[in-house]
Amino acid sequence: MNHKGTETTQDTERAERRTADRLHRFVSCVVSVPLWFSFSPLAAADETCGQGRAGHRRGPRQRAGDRARPGAPTWRSATSPTRRIADRIAALGRRAVAVGADTARVDEVARLVDEAVGALGRIDILVNNAGVLRRTPFLAIGEEEWDRILDTNLKGCFLVGQAVARRMVERGVQGYIINVSSASQFTAGANVAHYCVSKAGMGMLTRAMALELAPHGIRVNAIAPGLIETDMNRHDIARDDFRAARLARIPLGLIGRPEDLVGVAVLLASDDARLITGATFSVDGGSTIA
Repeated sequence: MNHKGTETTQDTERAERRTADRLHRFVSCVVSVPLWFSFSPLAAADETCGQGRAGHRRGPRQRAGDRARPGAPTWRSATSPTRRIADRIAALGRRAVAVGADTARVDEVARLVDEAVGALGRIDILVNNAGVLRRTPFLAIGEEEWDRILDTNLKGCFLVGQAVARRMVERGVQGYIINVSSASQFTAGANVAHYCVSKAGMGMLTRAMALELAPHGIRVNAIAPGLIETDMNRHDIARDDFRAARLARIPLGLIGRPEDLVGVAVLLASDDARLITGATFSVDGGSTIA
C-alpha cells in the first residue's frame, strides 16, 4: 500500500504545529509576496496582504492561537492572487487584510504600512519577497527595464524595510526582518545583469540594516534561494536545454519549490534566531558552492 499521501499530510500537520509553537508570541507579520508565490499555510500570525509592484504583503495579528478572530478578509485595491492568499489565511482562522500598493513609491509604502498597522495592530515580522526577473542581454538592457528591476527588487526592499523598521522602533518592537534575495547575489549570470545587481545590493542592504537596527533589538537576515520553480521561471524550466544546464550546476540535483523556503523563514522569524543577524542563508541545493 502506498502511504505517501498520508505521510505528506502528517508532515504538513507537524510542520504547522512547530511553526505555531515558534511564532506564538507575535502579534503581526507583513510579507511582501511576488505574484508567483505559492502560499504555505504555516503562518502563526494574522496577515495583511498588500500587493506591491510585483508582490503582496501579509501582516499583523494577535497572539497566535488565542486571540485570532476568523472572518472574511478585507480587500483594499488588491489583485486576485493577493485575495487568494488572504482567503487561505482567513480559512486558518486568522484575520487578513489585502492592500494594493506600489512598493517603489514612498507614499504608497507609507499607506500600506499605515493600513496594516491600523487594521491589525503592530508589525513583528517583515518578509521582503517582492521581485521580478527578465532575461535580456547586457548590451540590450534599456534604462526603463533596468529601473523596473532595481526599483522592485532593491528600492522596494529598502522602502518597505525602512518604513516597517521605523514602526518597530517607535513601538519598541524587537522584530524580525527577512529579505528574500537570490543565489544571484553571489554569482553572475548571462542575460540577468540587472537582476544580479539588484540581489547583490539586497545582500549588502541586509547587512547594513542589521548593523544599524541591532541596538533596537531588530534582527535582519536574508534568504538566498537557488533555482525555485515558480510562475516567473516555469517557462524556462520546461525547456530541456535550460533544465539540464541548470541541474548540472546544482550538486543535489534538485529544483526547489517555494515550500522549501518555509523552514528557514520560520527559523529566522522566531526566537530560535535571537543571535542571528546580518546573515544570508543559501537554499540552493549547493549551487553556490559548486
